[in-house]
Amino acid sequence: MLIISNTVQIPDHEIELNAIRAQGAGGQNVNKVSSAMHLRFDSQASSLPPFYKERLLALRDSRITRDGVIVIKAQQYRTQEQNRADALERLRELIVSAVKVEKARRPTRPTLGSKTRRLDTKSKRGAIKAGRGKIEY
Repeated sequence: MLIISNTVQIPDHEIELNAIRAQGAGGQNVNKVSSAMHLRFDSQASSLPPFYKERLLALRDSRITRDGVIVIKAQQYRTQEQNRADALERLRELIVSAVKVEKARRPTRPTLGSKTRRLDTKSKRGAIKAGRGKIEY
C-alpha cells in the first residue's frame, strides 16, 4: 500500500511493477540481472479521488500518457529492491506535486522610493552617456 496522504492510499494491486534489464554501462552484471523497475499506474482506473485524477490529467509531464497512465522507469540503483522503492517514491512525489495548490499571486505596485531610485539612476546614466559626446568650443 502506497500512502499519499492521511486520507489517500493506493492499494498494491493498482500498481504494476515489472523487472527489466537496466540500460547503460555496468559490465557483465547489467547483462545478466534484471535490476531496473518499470512502474505503470492507471490513474483514471484507480481508487484515487476525482480531484486527484483531474489534476494528474492536467499535468504536462512526459511520464503521463493522454489516457492518464503514469509510466516510471527506475534504474538508478544496483538492486531491484532499491529501484522498486525509488519508483514508488517517485510516483508518490508526482501525485503529491499534482495536487499541491499554488497560492494565487496578488499583483503589487512599486513603492514611491523604488520609483524615485529608478528615475535617479536613469538620469545619472543619461548624464554619463551625454558626457561621451564631442566637445564643442
